[in-house]
Amino acid sequence: MRIFQPYSCLSLFLSVIVVFLSFNNGYAQSSFKMPYKKSGLTEKQAAAHLLDRFTFGSTPDGIEEVVNMGLANWFQQQLDGNLPDDSLTQKLKEFDALKMSNEEIVTNFPRNFEVLAQAIKESYINKDSVKPTEDKARYKEQVKEFMKQKGYRPEQDLVNQLICQKILSAAYSNNQLHEVLTDFWFNHFNVSFTKSECLQFILAYERDAIRKHVTGKFYDILLATAQSPAMLIYLDNFSSSGTNEEADIQQQKNQKKLEAQLQNETIDSNKVKILQKLKRGNPAGLNENYAREVMELHTLGVDGGYTQTDVTQAARVLTGWTIFPMGQHGTNKDILKKIEKEGEQNLTVKGYIHQGDFLFAMNKHDDKEKKVLGNTFVGGGGYQEGVQLMSILAHHPSTAKFICKKIATHFVSDIPPQSLIDKMVSSFIKNDGDIKKILITMVSSPEFWTPDALREKTKSPFELAISTVRSLKADVKKPLALNNWITKMGQQIYYYQAPTGFPDKGVYWINTGSLLNRMNFGLAIAGQKVQGMSFNLMALNNNHEPESAEAALPTYCKLIMPERNIEATIKRLVPLIKDPSIQHKINTAAKANNINDNTTEITNTPGSDEMFGMDAQKKIKNAELKTQQGINKTGEQQAFDSQILSQVVGIIIGCPEFQRK
Repeated sequence: MRIFQPYSCLSLFLSVIVVFLSFNNGYAQSSFKMPYKKSGLTEKQAAAHLLDRFTFGSTPDGIEEVVNMGLANWFQQQLDGNLPDDSLTQKLKEFDALKMSNEEIVTNFPRNFEVLAQAIKESYINKDSVKPTEDKARYKEQVKEFMKQKGYRPEQDLVNQLICQKILSAAYSNNQLHEVLTDFWFNHFNVSFTKSECLQFILAYERDAIRKHVTGKFYDILLATAQSPAMLIYLDNFSSSGTNEEADIQQQKNQKKLEAQLQNETIDSNKVKILQKLKRGNPAGLNENYAREVMELHTLGVDGGYTQTDVTQAARVLTGWTIFPMGQHGTNKDILKKIEKEGEQNLTVKGYIHQGDFLFAMNKHDDKEKKVLGNTFVGGGGYQEGVQLMSILAHHPSTAKFICKKIATHFVSDIPPQSLIDKMVSSFIKNDGDIKKILITMVSSPEFWTPDALREKTKSPFELAISTVRSLKADVKKPLALNNWITKMGQQIYYYQAPTGFPDKGVYWINTGSLLNRMNFGLAIAGQKVQGMSFNLMALNNNHEPESAEAALPTYCKLIMPERNIEATIKRLVPLIKDPSIQHKINTAAKANNINDNTTEITNTPGSDEMFGMDAQKKIKNAELKTQQGINKTGEQQAFDSQILSQVVGIIIGCPEFQRK
């Protein structure tokens, strides 16, 4: 019988404890280091930088949490994205569409014209009443009643649910990096409500094609978006088709059938026209929109080395990539008839592929030989041709460069260092496009931590609104009211029409009109003038009441903008907080500058007064001079109250420093 020595038992026990703690201390354990000290940053300053870039804004206690956990451990935990989100789940509970499949959404939220067509078909509405008449109200009421009887819900309800969940998820999710990446990748693979045909599919697109893959392999998110109904419709690939053997055979059958009918019947002019069209041969319905954008915007980049011939050939490869018919209001009803006639199993034998809402329709696929980027696709490859093309694009060196530069531009600076991009490209190629490892390479590089990179990025209106909610620990009960302000500040989320997505540089967001709108937003939200939002400004300061507005300014600057050099900001804002009519003056300046004019671009230079725009500053100063008489003549210190505190906080939120991240 073997006897364990005491020291062996102790050693074993300690080893077990160490292992246990490493897995059960609540922190993910990182295997990389962050070289922030080389740039002269303290741990708290580095934590603030991480929170600025990888969350939608720090909460008042956020920096302490990151420091206590360890910066690299916190980042690893955010990459894993497995933190419980019970409070967010509770907030999202009322939005039932978030758990619906595309087919359920199509069934419950039919498009307006589909509802009208069905109501006319079922004789519920007389088609003549659809024409403009004096009794529009009665017609609308009829449609509303018909929808109620059928259990249909307005499309706008679906839109509202998606907007609400985006705002609430960004503001309250514990897995902040995943939310930031969801926003980033959705913008990269942009689809838009402005194309009404794809509206029904955008919720599932973000949830299933984007969110699930934000830290996975780039190939996976590329393929998922390519096969999503939202993208297939948005860039028209769902209708793209080419000629093949099966289609030719079917055309010959139709031609013979029609010829036989014409021989036995009186000449029908319509049938003659159809026969003439069949004899000419139906031209392939090739659509190059997606093939072009998948190269230019999603993978290779505009300078990625492809040609127009490559675009056309890629479009041929992707013919037949379409949508599986769903619900009575769904698209591709011709495919549905084919499935009902031949059976899905028989079609599978012929090369049809059905995966979720995606369908590869063999009868629409160009089965001849193609050549893309020097790669030959032998005829007859079917569905696998498209899969092979996605893999070629995802793993192309130009894609590695384009994607890594875009990631660095978003998370580091508007003009990221080439040395950093090169490191990220090497990681992309070495690790098969693993997004997690690319991000780790980025934060492990000195370039991410240079003083030039700190607060160099400008918040979009969405980021500004959400960072404000988080910094004030606000409770948002009506997200749509906040969304109205986001739209007013220049960003209508989910509505950017171009496939490029919103630009990711400060010059797009910063101009005279937008900055004045941002100041107005700060004053409105701090003054509790945004409907459905509540917070306690005094509680942020542990319920300590500042002695004056001048005392409140540095206190709340530090709370709302922690670990920043706020001396210049305080100096700039002191004159504003002494003026009780600042709201009126901002409005006056806004009117003078034409707040709807978004053409003036202002350089975003760290520490520069140009963030306000010299013209805007002059207008504000002029407005101040005109109203200075009779206001605060004695220069006496204003009595401190909650309204003054709201004004102080509002000015901080609207100031140039808070616009940076």
